[in-house]
This record gives sequence, C-alpha cells and structure tokens, in this order.
Amino acid sequence: MITSSSNEKIKWVSQLLKKRKLREEERLFVCEGKKMYFELLLQRPELIKEAFWSQEGIADLTKEERALLSGAKYELVSNAVFSRLASTVTPQGVCAVVRMPEHSLEALLEGECRLILLERIQDPGNLGTILRTAEAAGMTAVVLSEDSVDAFNPKVVRSTMGAIFRVPFFYVASMPEFLRMLLKKGIAVFAAHLKGSMPYDAVSYGNRYGILIGNEANGLSEECTSLASQAIRIPMYGNAESLNAAVACAILAYESRKEN
Repeated sequence: MITSSSNEKIKWVSQLLKKRKLREEERLFVCEGKKMYFELLLQRPELIKEAFWSQEGIADLTKEERALLSGAKYELVSNAVFSRLASTVTPQGVCAVVRMPEHSLEALLEGECRLILLERIQDPGNLGTILRTAEAAGMTAVVLSEDSVDAFNPKVVRSTMGAIFRVPFFYVASMPEFLRMLLKKGIAVFAAHLKGSMPYDAVSYGNRYGILIGNEANGLSEECTSLASQAIRIPMYGNAESLNAAVACAILAYESRKEN
C-alpha cells in the first residue's frame, strides 16, 4: 500500500491532473470515480495504464463491484494520500491513469457526417456537456480549435460521464482552414449566430454538415462566420442576450437530426 505522498507514482498522477502539456506529451490523462472506472474495465480495459484505490474506496465496494475488480491490477493507497490523486472535494476512492483514445478524422469525414465545431470554447463544464450531448444526439465527432479548453482537463473528463471514451474529438490548428476543407468536401457549415439570417428550425441540414458554436463570451469570429454555408439563429424571446454554449449546441444538434 502506498502511504507516502512523496511516492513517485503519486507525484506523477498529481502532475497529470494539473498540467496539460504533460498530458499531451505522455498521451495520458486521469479519470476519477467508480462509474467511469468500471465502464473502462468492462469495455476498454486496454486504455487503463494504472489504477489507484483508496482504503475507503475498497471498503465501500459492493459484492458485484468486488467481483468485477477481481483480477484487475491496481495500487492500494492510504486515504490521506489518495486526496493527492483527486480533483473533487468528495472523491469516490478510485482514479485511473488512462491512455488517450485515438481516432481517424479523415475516415469520419466520409459518408454521413454530423459534426460539432467549437471555436475557442473555454469552460470545462460546457465542453463536457457538449461531448455528452454529441453522443446522445448521434453526432459523428466534435472538432475544436486548438485554443479551446483541454478536453482531458479533469473537470471536462468528469462532466462527460464517460462520453470522452465514446465520442471522437479532435483539435485543429486553424478552424478557418478546417472549415474551408469541409466545404471543399461538400460538408455544409451552419454557424450559430445572434444575427443569423435564418431561424435554426427553417433550414435543411442534410446528412453531411457541421454545427459551428463560438466562444462563450464573444461568440464566433468574423472569419469563421463568413466562411459558413449559412448563419442560423436561435430566437431570444425574453431579455437574455444569448444561450449557454452547451444549451445552444443541444438545441441545434437535436434539430439537425429531425431529418434523419
């Protein structure tokens, strides 16, 4: 059992929680909680590099959970030290160092293609919710500009409720260049904009399209908006100036699926 916070593995996991650059270099990130851990153990065990259970976490396992854990490799950690491995106030007693899922963007752009395109999204909770929404609405993938929040930020990972392992997502160096490439491939781009010329429910999305959502505070850049096939708007009937990015994404994703 690991009982010292100066243990090299404990320090390593702690750094993975804090540093995006380290996560990117090692292609590893940390996920917490029993639901996500057991889902990985059952469905994607090859992604788990290391697992850590606290004394309290092990003691609280149900009979069924103990059976699932039988044969799995993990490190037991004292309750006091385990707090170094958690980013939540009330940790569930387990965390895992996980390999980042790999996907091919080119392959996903062939045939039917339904994308969520995010420019400079900054809020971890928004991104986590958008990834969950993308899975629920049956979207093909989520594509983010490289200046967006890190999808492997612990807050994002936690709020995806496991969707991070099931929804392909990618970062692109230049969103305008990526939009140009989509248009050349015959993939329409619908930009969510307060000054959009068409209501969101008055357009035909087809089955090869991307829904473009902008930064929470400033919306879409003029360049990205100008490249869109169509700027669409969600009506604001009250005094609110705009919707939360994740809420707007949910409305548009589900509306776009009405046709197919």
